[in-house]
Amino acid sequence: MIKSMTGFGRCEESDGVRKLTVEMKAVNHRYLDINIKMPKKLNIFEAGIRNVLKNYIQRGKVDIFFTYEDLSENKISLKYNYDLAAEYLKYINKISEEFELNGEISAVTLSKYPEVLIMEEQSLDEEELWKLIEKTVSTAAKNLADARLVEGENLKQDLIEKLNTMLKDVAYIEERSPEIIMEYREKLNERVKELLNESGIEESRIAAEVVLFADKICVDEEIVRLKSHIMNTKDTLCAGGNMGRKLDFIAQEMNREANTILSKANDIQISNRAINLKTEIEKVREQIQNIE
Repeated sequence: MIKSMTGFGRCEESDGVRKLTVEMKAVNHRYLDINIKMPKKLNIFEAGIRNVLKNYIQRGKVDIFFTYEDLSENKISLKYNYDLAAEYLKYINKISEEFELNGEISAVTLSKYPEVLIMEEQSLDEEELWKLIEKTVSTAAKNLADARLVEGENLKQDLIEKLNTMLKDVAYIEERSPEIIMEYREKLNERVKELLNESGIEESRIAAEVVLFADKICVDEEIVRLKSHIMNTKDTLCAGGNMGRKLDFIAQEMNREANTILSKANDIQISNRAINLKTEIEKVREQIQNIE
């Protein structure tokens, strides 16, 4: 199966202490470009998160959004710095004695001095938190990959239809080309007769002119290569896997052959079919840009 580079994946997990939500949005990109937006406290896990994602995504621009909530009741603890409070009190009393001050200091006032009471967040259990992150990221990435597979299958069907249309145009050009030579020969005969007033002309002269014309408009090689590229594209689509870059290269080659056919065309019907080919090839190239 083939994968599209566009898709969306989401997962929400909780271990009773924390709740984590991960959302992923992917679009087409030449390489793998991962942009992660998450709370600062989760930054230490970024390298691990990227390693997990590589198991599911090889190409595309992926934006990932983390929403983290700590559900524990005692997230913050208050710490009393006895030694510092004693130092404050000692120097306050000393100042009172030296300057003969009668001011008294209360416990409330002392507690407001810097660093006497400290609010501390409980330590992070990195191992348990990583288990939650890995599970959530993996599930969201799998959901994204599944969505890309569904979209990839739709792309495959659309591309095969376009390739079949191209084969019909190529078959028409292949069938029409010999007819053009015969028509040219007949027109040449008629023109010569008109110019020479029905007098004869050597058949070999006409044959030589027809050969030159046929060589000039011959697209046999281009048709063979174009048919080969189309079949190669279909086979690659059916084989599955990561194929976006390969298909893009083949599409460029198909466009080159179609341009050559159009430049050699000396017939309005073949010109129209060659233009149709170029149009379909461009549509194929646009679709290929979305394949991983």
